[in-house]
Amino acid sequence: MALGGGHGLHASLSALRRLLDDLTVDELTAVVTVADNGGSSGRLRGEFGVLPPGDLRMALAALCGDDEWGDTWARVLQHRFTGDGEMRGHVVGNLLIVGLWDLLGDHVDALDWVGRLLGARGRVLPMALTPMDITAEVRGLVPGDPDALTSVRGQVEIATTEGVISSIALEPHSPPVSPAVVSAIDEADWVVLGPGSWFTSVLPHLLVPDLSAALASTRGRVVVVLNLAEQEGETGGFGPADHLAVLAEHAPALAIDTVLADRASVGADLSELEEMVAALGARLVLDEVAAEDGTARHDPEKLAAAYERIFRAG
Repeated sequence: MALGGGHGLHASLSALRRLLDDLTVDELTAVVTVADNGGSSGRLRGEFGVLPPGDLRMALAALCGDDEWGDTWARVLQHRFTGDGEMRGHVVGNLLIVGLWDLLGDHVDALDWVGRLLGARGRVLPMALTPMDITAEVRGLVPGDPDALTSVRGQVEIATTEGVISSIALEPHSPPVSPAVVSAIDEADWVVLGPGSWFTSVLPHLLVPDLSAALASTRGRVVVVLNLAEQEGETGGFGPADHLAVLAEHAPALAIDTVLADRASVGADLSELEEMVAALGARLVLDEVAAEDGTARHDPEKLAAAYERIFRAG
């Protein structure tokens, strides 16, 4: 199973879906963050009081097959309206998901129906059953006092802050979680966390009490996938070891089995990363997982090969 949100989770799920074909993975579940407050998702959340559907939509699109049916539905799901009217910026998949929520009255059941329509090669579940807000304590926003902390609220606002994020929290603190999510974590052989926006897509899962407890007690082995570079706004100035350090601070009870990092992206930070991984009692796997287009994104095929080697090594 995989936890996260946005483009990072999309890449991870696209990779894991490929492993269903050779039986390296026999079942795949995604648990997706529900704290987005911007764009089409934010507008639908504000108007209807529902979970923001955007990250859930992207996860479902990643699980579509590579055949004509899957490719077509993935493109339909991701299609964004243009023009100058009220529909500008809305995404077809977001509207479909919200429409089924309104019709069926059940977040999980509706997502399962969308998955069936798409022929999705796995299941997509929301991190919580109520919309959430992320709050952050940020340094460097007070002129003349770089150590002063300022509270910032909202996923978009945190992702674009000009300060340095010290910690995050969720509101509500203890949201309701679907029993299906807890069961999936309990029964997982492997749990993949990351890559993705570290403070707004990856770490929030570890702050939901029911999820945190399930992750601490799962028999599954946890793989943390590091980002390829710092992210302006969220993790400016962070190296690979810094990502692991803040993860450990927010989830001290989480037992990490493997840390996967891109060999070229680690570079001169390798020694520091090795020390941090050893301190966490994990093993470090260096592999080639970066896209070749120069962006700081993972290549799904390379990531699939790396996952397969990790899973087969046990």
